[in-house]
Amino acid sequence: MSVASGKIALISGGGAGIGLQYAKELLRNGLRGVTLADICKTNGENAVKEIGDEFGDDKVLFVKTDVTDRNQYEEAFEKTVDRFKNIDIVVNNAGVMNDAIWERQISINLVGTIFGCILAVEKYLPKYKTGSEGVVVNVASVSGLEKFQAFPIYSATKRAVVGLTRAWGKDVHYLRTNVRFLALCPGVTDTPLLRECLDRHLGPAYQDIMKGNLPHLNIQSAECVAKGFLHVLNTGKNGSIWVVEHSEPPYEIVIPSRKQFRKK
Repeated sequence: MSVASGKIALISGGGAGIGLQYAKELLRNGLRGVTLADICKTNGENAVKEIGDEFGDDKVLFVKTDVTDRNQYEEAFEKTVDRFKNIDIVVNNAGVMNDAIWERQISINLVGTIFGCILAVEKYLPKYKTGSEGVVVNVASVSGLEKFQAFPIYSATKRAVVGLTRAWGKDVHYLRTNVRFLALCPGVTDTPLLRECLDRHLGPAYQDIMKGNLPHLNIQSAECVAKGFLHVLNTGKNGSIWVVEHSEPPYEIVIPSRKQFRKK
């Protein structure tokens, strides 16, 4: 039985793209209800209709949310509890790839994820989870594991998300909260974020780098990522980092300790 069965999830950036596919995959695997927290009202309302038509109107809630505003993000948690009485799975998925507005990008990708983690682990999941364990899935990127020269600041935000997950994924936190932390690092995926990236860089030199890379990219669908997400949710150990790319099954990344490289 899937971890999602009978549970309640909150997904930031859930109104479209990969976030919406996460919601659908969870619902197909027994999720009791989902909150889509998204800054775009049009996307959110369209997603609610789409999910309602397939799974029932009682399964979905949309809350217009700017994740960089802690009060707004907390309102999404509050409305989830008001509607569904529980909250078990938090997916910090909201993100942009736009180095041209890098201050805002850091706020969304990193600060928003931090807000989501703090609200989940320090307040809502320990109190409102349905069963014995809550789960936080932080969506990073393969660019947070590699040298992504076309978007260095985006890459830095995603590397930070990996670091957050590893730190909160230590046993000392799990023992006091019973909240499991996972990081999912999708590879290149067919989403609006990818399609719009050529206009969202630091300057012409970075655009040229990205143009040179595009023909060599192995692009997967958002549905493939969602299926990988479900596998990671069901099997991933606390603090683990996972990659899903090239339309293949996800695999775990084990980051070695710096002490392994220290010269004797």
